[in-house]
Amino acid sequence: MRGPDPDAAALRAAARSVGRQIVLVSAVVVVAALALTIAWVLHQTVPSERLEQVAAARRGEVFISATDVVAGLVVLGLAGVVFAGVVSVVIARRAVRPLGDALRRQRRFVADASHELRTPLAVLDARLQALERKISGGAVAADAQVASDVAHLREDSRALIDIVGDLLEAAGGEDHDGGAPGVVDVDAVVAEVLGSMAVLADERAVRLELVAGGGEARVAVPRTSLRRSVLALVDNALGHAPEGSVVVTTVRVDGRDAAATVVIAVADRGPGITGIDPARVFDRFARADQPSGPASARPGFGIGLALVREIARRHGGDVRVAATSDTGTTIEVTLPLARPTAE
Repeated sequence: MRGPDPDAAALRAAARSVGRQIVLVSAVVVVAALALTIAWVLHQTVPSERLEQVAAARRGEVFISATDVVAGLVVLGLAGVVFAGVVSVVIARRAVRPLGDALRRQRRFVADASHELRTPLAVLDARLQALERKISGGAVAADAQVASDVAHLREDSRALIDIVGDLLEAAGGEDHDGGAPGVVDVDAVVAEVLGSMAVLADERAVRLELVAGGGEARVAVPRTSLRRSVLALVDNALGHAPEGSVVVTTVRVDGRDAAATVVIAVADRGPGITGIDPARVFDRFARADQPSGPASARPGFGIGLALVREIARRHGGDVRVAATSDTGTTIEVTLPLARPTAE
């Protein structure tokens, strides 16, 4: 069963916020007008008016006291505030309706595109699997390097299928992880990712380095989700790393006891984040300025880092820009340390 729509909840919250602001402004205006009117009425009320009231009564005229005028004004003022509140809510809902339509179209596009990609990717993976079996069975002649390349191609195809699954989950299409996650060795996953990204790094003359956590860094996150997160971080770093530089991935354990966390930090030596608040690079479809030179050949589309944040928060962690300047950027993912279970 799917939970409540986060977009609908955000729109309702936005409408309530706009409505409250309009009501507040309306209330201030009405109260100010009432206060001025009441002050004027009371100021005009003098003892000599009492004698005029008696004379007016003898002539059959109707006299309205200042107290009645003030009470009437108060009632009318309250009615005005309530009316302004109702009108403001209606206006606010109409104002945010186009935003809701845009969010729904965005989610529908991501879901539809992901569904369309799943089939060809599944076919590609099946063909690579068949080729791998033929090579291992001797039906197709291939040296060790070709066999290794085919194996890596299949790993990459599986990674693409998993990324499409993440896109579907981000669009609200399905729960892709499913089940209780097992305990995963972070060092092993990061090393696997760096091995698969070595081809791209070699093309850019960028060196990939790993500072491992010594086997103590273990998290209760599905292996595919952790791999996608690290892959997105390293890919982002490669997209901004100058030729001949180094991208360093560090795994460490911070804290002790129940508060201990595993930190995965990916640092590049690029020009830093410009054109956008660093905290917003994890927003979906947010894009920073592209660096000049060779690094600009691989633009991003604001999806990878957003998925990193969603995966991290789904499993009790978070992600942040730890440092950024013209000498490089470091992004850190923090996840709770998984404790070994007693046998």
